Amino acid sequence: MQGIVIKSTGAVYWVQPLDDRQEPIECRIKGNFRIKGIRSTNPVAVGDKVTIEQQADGTNWLTDIAPRTNYIIRRSTNLSKQTHILAANLDQAALLVTIAHPATSTTFIDRFLATAEAYNIPAILLFNKIDLLTPTELNTLKEWQTLYESLGYTTRAISALQLDQKALTPLFEKKVTLLSGHSGVGKSTFLNAITGKELTRTAAISDAHDTGMHTTTYSQMYHFGNGWLIDTPGIKGFGAVEMEKEEISHYFREIFAIGRHCRYDNCMHIGEPHCAVQEALAENKIAPSRFNSYLSLLGDCDEAKYR
Repeated sequence: MQGIVIKSTGAVYWVQPLDDRQEPIECRIKGNFRIKGIRSTNPVAVGDKVTIEQQADGTNWLTDIAPRTNYIIRRSTNLSKQTHILAANLDQAALLVTIAHPATSTTFIDRFLATAEAYNIPAILLFNKIDLLTPTELNTLKEWQTLYESLGYTTRAISALQLDQKALTPLFEKKVTLLSGHSGVGKSTFLNAITGKELTRTAAISDAHDTGMHTTTYSQMYHFGNGWLIDTPGIKGFGAVEMEKEEISHYFREIFAIGRHCRYDNCMHIGEPHCAVQEALAENKIAPSRFNSYLSLLGDCDEAKYR
């Protein structure tokens, strides 16, 4: 029987048969199950298309995974070589961002966007909790939206508590969308609001540290209209995975475009002579925050950092 993994707790997987008239089937995998060429804490991810075998005793075993069209994988910047696949077979990825309560850094945004670029997955930025922003924070919001829209990314400023469902629904039609972001940015509230259902529980922000409380502890895919939304646990960081140093600039759209005019084809933009990227940076044609994020990802490629 074939189906799609719609929920994963790490040890147990729920598979929706392709004949969606059936209820999801609870499955397990054998301990030696691994995906060739991918070292990951989770060999099977939400969104995977799989084959399951039903046993005479009523148990179900996941026996095979179809080739993936893509996937998003991450390595937390403060962990060793462990990696984790967030989801597979995606049409797009949406990052929920908050200017405050809690604050999302541009470095985190850029790492997410670079990862999406690396796996050829279109990305959307949803700036949430705009109803809580001060005038100064609203100015920051406008600056960030202007920056990322100038690079070709779709952005929306929203309040999940006062969501305009009709305006946002077209962004997700006929697509499998990954929802990601820090804990506390409002993924669960957004998911409930956009679907009009109480799918996940929500929690208040910690007043003491202005940080989020984990309400989603595993990944799960929800049917929404004629598409799917994948809710994932809140994450702290995106570390470079499966990226070579020479490739990092390819995942920053403006650096890649301007870098083609450098004198040297292998220019890393960190001190080489006649570097077009450094010239553009000096002329404010590249945002310093973006270049700093690029340098940060370059640093992740130093394997000694994870030993």
